Amino acid sequence: MSNGNGVTTTLAQAVEAVSDKANEVVEQAKAKAAPMVKKAKAEVAKVEKAAKAKMKQAENSSAGKAVKKAVGSAKKKVAAAKKSVDAAVKQAKAKLGAKPAPKKAGAKKAAPKKAAPAKKAAAKKAPAKKAAVKKAVAKKAPAKKAAAKKAAPKKAAKKAAKKTVRR
Repeated sequence: MSNGNGVTTTLAQAVEAVSDKANEVVEQAKAKAAPMVKKAKAEVAKVEKAAKAKMKQAENSSAGKAVKKAVGSAKKKVAAAKKSVDAAVKQAKAKLGAKPAPKKAGAKKAAPKKAAPAKKAAAKKAPAKKAAVKKAVAKKAPAKKAAAKKAAPKKAAKKAAKKTVRR
């Protein structure tokens, strides 16, 4: 009987042999594929070069120039439309009495000032709301008790009916 060391050694040698053979196969595949990869890269380079030439030709053609011109005029129209919308928004805010939004530097300082009066107004209105809620709860509570009182006689009547049916 073996103590296992011989088995371990044999397995290690087998793994090493398989690894060596795999490396050989990979090297052979690379060697056979290298010329094909080289040809493919050359073809891709030719196609890219031709495509770039066609793009340049298309850009310089009358249609390409017309497209560039149309894109430029469209960008100008978008910018003008944006300006007019911004001006309209500014006028609407002025009519409503809102102050125009400050620039980036003052934006952080102005925001807390606007929020503080709103909190104070909400704090002043809050007690009135709480009182209204308490009144509503006070009115609803007796209604629930009355419903409970009505339910009690019904239950008693049902129990009595069951007792009489059993007898």
